[in-house]
Amino acid sequence: MSSKKNNTDSIRCAIYTRKSSEEGLDSEFNSLDAQRESAESFIASQISAGWVCLPEQYNDGGFSGGNVERPGLKKLLADIEAGKIDCVIVYKVDRLSRSLMDFARMMETFEQHDISFVSVTQQFNTTHSMGRLTLNILLSFAQFEREIIGERIRDKIAAQRRKGKWAGGTPVLGYDVDRSGSSPKLIVNQSEAIQVRKIYELYLELGSLLPVVDELKALGLPNKTWHTRRGKPKGGKPFDKCSLHALLTNPIYVGKVKHKNDVFEGEHEPIVDADIFDDVQTQLKANGRTPTGQVRNKHNALIRGLLFCKHCNSAMVHTFTNKRNRRYRYYRCAQLIKQGRTSCPTPSLPATEIERAVIDEIRLIAQDQDLQKEVFNQAKSLLEEDREGITRSIANLSRQLSKDQNELQRLSEAPDPSNSIATCIAGLHERIQQNETELSRLKRKVSEQMERSIEMNEVIAAFNDFDQLWDTLRPREQQRVLALLVSRIEFDASDNSISIDFHDLATSKELATC
Repeated sequence: MSSKKNNTDSIRCAIYTRKSSEEGLDSEFNSLDAQRESAESFIASQISAGWVCLPEQYNDGGFSGGNVERPGLKKLLADIEAGKIDCVIVYKVDRLSRSLMDFARMMETFEQHDISFVSVTQQFNTTHSMGRLTLNILLSFAQFEREIIGERIRDKIAAQRRKGKWAGGTPVLGYDVDRSGSSPKLIVNQSEAIQVRKIYELYLELGSLLPVVDELKALGLPNKTWHTRRGKPKGGKPFDKCSLHALLTNPIYVGKVKHKNDVFEGEHEPIVDADIFDDVQTQLKANGRTPTGQVRNKHNALIRGLLFCKHCNSAMVHTFTNKRNRRYRYYRCAQLIKQGRTSCPTPSLPATEIERAVIDEIRLIAQDQDLQKEVFNQAKSLLEEDREGITRSIANLSRQLSKDQNELQRLSEAPDPSNSIATCIAGLHERIQQNETELSRLKRKVSEQMERSIEMNEVIAAFNDFDQLWDTLRPREQQRVLALLVSRIEFDASDNSISIDFHDLATSKELATC
């Protein structure tokens, strides 16, 4: 391979190695060692040209080539930026990257720092256009191969699930994984199976998730504990509402396997009676949980998504309870709901009372003349800032469009366009079209804003008519108004107060709760 350096200069060569899986990495001589040995031999053959192998290790074991989130690669690029490397050596092109886009970006970085690139088994000279074109073509095939492998893996998993086989993943409580045969199988862990059946019985007895979570904590029954193939312990966390719900809705416990939205008969032994499982699903549905595990809320909670617990910074969730044929609404801390009553001291707040307190505060600020002037000034200032921002965006887009069109013309006139140039041309066409559409939209917005104006009497009239306007709004519209006015509401259990932060207003109002 030719180099831009003189023969008297040493060429500092860095060897990069990668392996997608961790299998075999703990052996005495693994794939990474083999890759490095081949690269070192290649460097030794170029010793007359001044090639020197750097001692630093740039290895990524167990990392996919489909992205650049790899510690060894990041270290390599950092040393390139620091000027410590002249040439990068890999065993094969796809060891560096299997993504054409990522590889193209790395090649740009190499060119910016005058870095040569060598593949031991595919000798290329990246200082020549033909070498770069060949690299791009080979990398395209590598990316295609990676996508094909991904499709085959997904198809294999789907086929295994249709046959009722366990296709891998996190082990579940009640089963162990037997890997002694040609394919892994689930076998019943008898002690854990007793625990699973106990959980199902507790739910039917107690009727809801949180009491079961508390009971499991009291009994000291955690979730599944297992070890990875390399002996690392995993799992064993206490149950919360999410993990408990996942266990109670998993069809694996009645001898079935699930793939996406389909359920198939499994080859493993069930550990929960089908009737009990169906009763649990009925109870979960009756408690208001949708199939996706989301809680339904059809009661138009006005400050839902705005109210937070100051103690743990968690959102306060709207919920309700039924007593004597009457429904009572509350806001409860999400952490308390998830982890149990000992996790947060904040009590449940009566929804109607705290919502009324927030509305009363908004009604009070409507009569504050200084605040009305502040709102007017800020509204005018925001409108002017918006116009200035749009004007700057139009100028930036216009400059970018001019640059892209000039670059497109230059690339189109290339005498022998390569695959990378064709990719750049396609990308430029797409960006030009997007920017032209955005430019037209911004120009229309400027025209609309030129016709807009805000007068002080309009602001005063809007505040003075607050009560009348509020009463005519539907609940969903009231929620929208509150979301536009209020950015955050915090409840402080230590002094039984709430603070309200308003959008774009440099003030926070403190109230005592009812």
